[in-house]
Amino acid sequence: MSELRKGLLLSAMGAFVASVLSAPQPGLVRSEFIFERAPFPSCHASTIVESRDGLVAAWFGGTRERNPDVGIWLSRQEHGSWTAPVEVATGVQSATRRYPCWNPVLFQPKAGPLLLFYKVGPSPDAWWGMVMTSLDGGRTWTKPRRLPEGILGPIKNKPVELGNADILCPSSTEDHGWVVHFERTSDGGQTWQATSPLQDAREIAAIQPTILLQGNGRLQALGRTRQGRIFQAWSEDQGKTWSKMALTALPNPNSGIDAVTLRDGRQLLVYNHTAHGRTPLNVAVSRDGVEWKAALVLESGPGEYSYPAVIQSRDGLVHVTYTWKRQRVRHAVLDPAALQPRPMPAGVWPRSLDQAPGQ
Repeated sequence: MSELRKGLLLSAMGAFVASVLSAPQPGLVRSEFIFERAPFPSCHASTIVESRDGLVAAWFGGTRERNPDVGIWLSRQEHGSWTAPVEVATGVQSATRRYPCWNPVLFQPKAGPLLLFYKVGPSPDAWWGMVMTSLDGGRTWTKPRRLPEGILGPIKNKPVELGNADILCPSSTEDHGWVVHFERTSDGGQTWQATSPLQDAREIAAIQPTILLQGNGRLQALGRTRQGRIFQAWSEDQGKTWSKMALTALPNPNSGIDAVTLRDGRQLLVYNHTAHGRTPLNVAVSRDGVEWKAALVLESGPGEYSYPAVIQSRDGLVHVTYTWKRQRVRHAVLDPAALQPRPMPAGVWPRSLDQAPGQ
């Protein structure tokens, strides 16, 4: 194909995508950047929570993922606007040693302080879990505390609080293959128990689960794999034991996902509906966690739109944060009652973006 023809094709593709995104999408209330400028050039792996004082978001930021200067940054929503990013945690070990920080996870239990989990270490196969707490909605934080040996905390996605007040954390390890497990605390993070690995990494290489509540103590886990599809597993005893892991029909480009159980009983999933690259970024809904319907396309231009975090706030709205081209964090607000689900497309939608580059 000639360079001229390639240029015309890309121009036509861009016009098509622009027309798709300019059309109103039922259920999308608004979309905004949490910050326009920041003291770091690169950021990733955002998390969002509704504290008792309002929305709080965090992410890791620095010159580049894995660099020692990468720390945990945080912003709070006040009077409808996000505060300037503030670095709340670093991987400084001594005057001469500093490691990067990774994958913060915010969680507000029904009782007790706001929790911020994150990882520190040279790489995901050698990191360890950290936690700090806040009594004032994220304005100030306690000194970071290292989690017990063998406990990493929630690895990317938020925990769930069960009916008995146990906090169940979706976790995984990467030091002996990609393996999923779950960690439980009954006392706000002072003591922990961990399950055995859910799968053999030689069969399904999977990490970063998210947990859905299916009622009557039944839980569903979904997550990232290297097999080109999202995995699922089921628990009938509130996460103590799990079924054999299996692949779903939903595509996954080896990138993080997140999901939330809505108060009306539906499940809402945010993910990249593609097996290659990290665009588009999609929203799907389901009544049973098995049959999914397409609901929204949050992003579908070239670049990386990835690692979503999703919650439902007290007013019923859904809040999604995600990586925008590794440069900023975007916040989308959805009205789940206004979504108009449609049958899932057979392939990537729009299909012309199947080969769009992702980092």
